[in-house]
Amino acid sequence: MESSEANSSTSFPLSSSPPTSSVSPLTPRLSSLPPTPPPLMSPVVLSPCAACKILRRRCVDKCVLAPYFPPTEPLKFTIAHRVFGASNIIKFLQELPESQRADAVSSMVYEANARIRDPVYGCAGAICQLQKQVSELQAQLAKAQAELVNMQMQHADLVALICVEMTHSNSNHQLPLLSQSSDAFNGINPHLFANDYSSLVDDTNNACPMWELPLWT
Repeated sequence: MESSEANSSTSFPLSSSPPTSSVSPLTPRLSSLPPTPPPLMSPVVLSPCAACKILRRRCVDKCVLAPYFPPTEPLKFTIAHRVFGASNIIKFLQELPESQRADAVSSMVYEANARIRDPVYGCAGAICQLQKQVSELQAQLAKAQAELVNMQMQHADLVALICVEMTHSNSNHQLPLLSQSSDAFNGINPHLFANDYSSLVDDTNNACPMWELPLWT
């Protein structure tokens, strides 16, 4: 009993103060911070292509129609499906290489539009109409070229006529001048030249030689 009392007397007294923590008071406690929300992941929504959406079927990853009928162009597949049908379009695309499928889809959509506008002739009617316009334009072009050649010939004839008229007018102006000059030459008395020459000869004969002249006056 005494040993137990001694042990109880030597035990540490209980303290009412909370135990001191090794963390400094300036450090924020992690428990007081709000939990960080997880990063929001944008959900990836795979929209079916226009063909599968119209046909009301699941659009698989390797859908043959998806690259050529996007969901933003539903009218494109509606027109082609109305004329050719979905099964024929799929079969036709599967028989072609991938490098030619885009052109084939464009051709089918064009043919379907033409067939809807003209159920009898379809695309052939549009081709015939375009060929008719080409023939009319070619005829108009040939007519314009013929008129151009005719105008060029008329212009050449006019230039030649103007040159002939100018040469005739120049020759007519030169003939009166030549006749006037000949008439003036014919009107001069030739004896005038003879008298003057004779007077010059007489003067030279009557003149005394230089050695007979006196040196000093």
